[in-house]
Amino acid sequence: MTTPSEEHPCRADRRTFLERLWGVVWLGVAAVLLYPLLRFLGYHAPRQPKLVKVHKEPPVGGFVVEHDFILFVGEKGPWAVSRKCTHLGCRLNYKEKEQLLLCPCHQSRFTVAGRRISGPARRDLPTFGVARMAEQEGKGYVVTL
Repeated sequence: MTTPSEEHPCRADRRTFLERLWGVVWLGVAAVLLYPLLRFLGYHAPRQPKLVKVHKEPPVGGFVVEHDFILFVGEKGPWAVSRKCTHLGCRLNYKEKEQLLLCPCHQSRFTVAGRRISGPARRDLPTFGVARMAEQEGKGYVVTL
C-alpha cells in the first residue's frame, strides 16, 4: 500500500493536466463575458456631418464668407474652404485683390483652393463638399462640414 506522499507519477501528471484545463476553461469564460463590455467601452459613435445652408448665390468668380468656411463659385462649380488655419486655428481673412487667404496671427498664406503657400502652417486647408439646394428650399448651396 502506498502512502499519500508516495503518489504515482501518472496521477500527478493527470492532476496537473486537469488543473491547467480548469484554468483554461475559466479564462475562456472570462473572455466570453468581458468581450462585450470591452467592445462597449471602446465604442465611439461616428460624428454626424453638419449641413450649413447658404441662401446666397454669388456669380461665377464670386464668394461668400461664412463663420467656418468661405464658399467660392468658379466656372467648374462651387467649392468651400475652411477658415481655420492649420497652424494654430486662427480665423483666416480673405484678401480679394490678391486672391489669398491670410492668417492674421502668423501670416500663413493659402490659395483659394486651400493650398499652403507660405508661413508656419505645414498642411493645406480642409475643403468641404458643396451641393445645390433643392428647388423647394430656395436658391443657394448646402455645405457639408
